[in-house]
Amino acid sequence: QLVESGGGLVQAGGSLRLSCATSGFTFDDYAIGWFRQAPGKEEEGVVCNSNSTDGATFYEDSVKGRFTISSDNANNIFYLQMNSLKPEDTAVYYCAAGYCSLSYPNGVRGQGTQVTVSS
Repeated sequence: QLVESGGGLVQAGGSLRLSCATSGFTFDDYAIGWFRQAPGKEEEGVVCNSNSTDGATFYEDSVKGRFTISSDNANNIFYLQMNSLKPEDTAVYYCAAGYCSLSYPNGVRGQGTQVTVSS
């Protein structure tokens, strides 16, 4: 099970940190990441951390340098720190655990949390 929190309304240029609390599986055994879906658009991978020995992490081009994924393995929580937010970042954000297709995390997903960035 994955449960997101931390979404909300923020002005352009602001920051938010999303959290994804996980349970029911061994955290380190799976890739973890975030994807988003804006109104009327398809799902888009934001970031995926393979959790492999090489630690490969894939960011979608539009968020590179602004978003950072991190994790607290001891407590089975991972985060998405979002800085310099733009109106085009407005979407429902989902966390997921499974495997990476570049920046898209496939697998079990949470229920989503809304992020709205006002201009």
